[in-house]
Amino acid sequence: MGSSRSDVVDEPIDPDTGPAPPARHSPWQGQGPVVGVVAVGGALGATARYGASLLWPTPTGAFPWTTLLVNALGCAIIGVFLVLITDMWTAHRLVRPFFGTGVLGGFTTFSTYAVDFTRLVQDGRIAIAFGYLLGTLMVAMAAVWAAVIATRRVLGAYGGGPGGRAAR
Repeated sequence: MGSSRSDVVDEPIDPDTGPAPPARHSPWQGQGPVVGVVAVGGALGATARYGASLLWPTPTGAFPWTTLLVNALGCAIIGVFLVLITDMWTAHRLVRPFFGTGVLGGFTTFSTYAVDFTRLVQDGRIAIAFGYLLGTLMVAMAAVWAAVIATRRVLGAYGGGPGGRAAR
């Protein structure tokens, strides 16, 4: 119990083999690439959202249809994407952070949604503001759900489907 010796057995080292070289870490193994692809994807998604706001601007005091539709579309795409990468394909480890977190995270927008809600409240359109607040959440969740169901049905018709991993 009071021994100063280690419990490791002292065995001779094979003279033909030296100590193992220190492990080298590839720059593609850490979090750097993940942060990089999220940033690039986020820039692309935010640019697409900005483009939608230029194509369909929301006049001052009007209902923010563009933000609602962008968020619903983004959620539907998330539903399709998640089915594809979980049920059909084995995706590279950077695909989900790039497309799911980056592109779609940049495309959909909680900040604009919050600003739109605040503007509706400030304009005295309280009922519409809270309808927008709750309606967006319901539309977004329904979009994800419908896209997942539709994608699985379509893929099932082509021999894929849940757990199928048919196409690689």
